[in-house]
Amino acid sequence: MTAVAFVDTNILVYAYDRDAGFKRELAIRLLEDLWESGNGRLSVQVLQEFYVNVTRKLATPVARSVAREVIESYGAWVREATSPAIVLRGAEISDLVQLAFWDALVVASAEQSGASLLYSEDLQADRIIAGIRIVNPLVDAGT
Repeated sequence: MTAVAFVDTNILVYAYDRDAGFKRELAIRLLEDLWESGNGRLSVQVLQEFYVNVTRKLATPVARSVAREVIESYGAWVREATSPAIVLRGAEISDLVQLAFWDALVVASAEQSGASLLYSEDLQADRIIAGIRIVNPLVDAGT
């Protein structure tokens, strides 16, 4: 794996969701590959969403202390700070391609990080936005 890849919140959440079955296995494998290659990227927004989702919204929540440890580890993947310029770029992408603002902010952060791939289950697979190809790494999970 040589391409820089940005990871959306849902992929990170699946890796820590004990009830996610095969999706969990696929997410873990993907994240391990990105760790080994050094090509994983994400944003503070993704880490914030991760914390809320795994501690409050899962059927089997992750302990807050564990969620904090995950955030500390994956903080290494945050290479660029979210700035007002990125928020504006997210708003622009939202308008240009009719994407929800929070999703567009993920795309803007991926663009800022130099990613050519964005791993997400929520966005339309194979779509290219701002030069970034959306990939759903969970398609083999029967979804």
